Amino acid sequence: MEELDRAGRWRAGASARCRGEGYGLRMAVVLIRHGETAANAARVVQRPEVPLSERGMEQAERLAARLAGAGIARILASDLARAAQTAERLAEATGAPVEHEALLQERNFGALRGTPYTDLPGDLFAPDLHPPGGESWEQFFERVRAAWARVEALAAETSGHLAVVTHGLVCQAVVTRHAAPLGDDAPLGFGWANTSVTVLEPPAPWRVRLLNCTAHLEQVATKGIV
Repeated sequence: MEELDRAGRWRAGASARCRGEGYGLRMAVVLIRHGETAANAARVVQRPEVPLSERGMEQAERLAARLAGAGIARILASDLARAAQTAERLAEATGAPVEHEALLQERNFGALRGTPYTDLPGDLFAPDLHPPGGESWEQFFERVRAAWARVEALAAETSGHLAVVTHGLVCQAVVTRHAAPLGDDAPLGFGWANTSVTVLEPPAPWRVRLLNCTAHLEQVATKGIV
């Protein structure tokens, strides 16, 4: 994987699961999915107010320990409870201020929220799905485009790394629509793990230097090292 050295620059690490090359980056966007919730574990379409579970809080603690000395200077987070709680723990560990941004919310599934996946009338991720009271894919992608523009603007004025704490579908949309192509050797059908870390390097098209890495959940994290 790629890790941060104590000066806050990304360098090559050891884990085969975390894809990276090892470059000294003075500024990067660290894209993070929130920790686990009870709805995650039960395979239920999540409501906005659902908090982190006990397991999710432990994941957030490990994420925070991993990034404590990584040079995170600022945190931009979705205002949904599960992302806000994850960002709060990261802020405590890094001392970085947190700003909440509604544009970073997960796709709004409207009337389907609170429904177990097994009780859904069809495929939640079907390209033509427009849930009652929720967002179509087109509306969601347009919102993510505006969210990423906000991230880019904030990153440009930040001295250090910008952490962005958000949701799985937002991570997917950012990487596939606003970053350089991953290449032929990119993993196919990868899901976004809870508290996974993805690192993007400017300028546009942003290059993915680390993808969906959860090394902190596999071993005890060491302060100052990703």
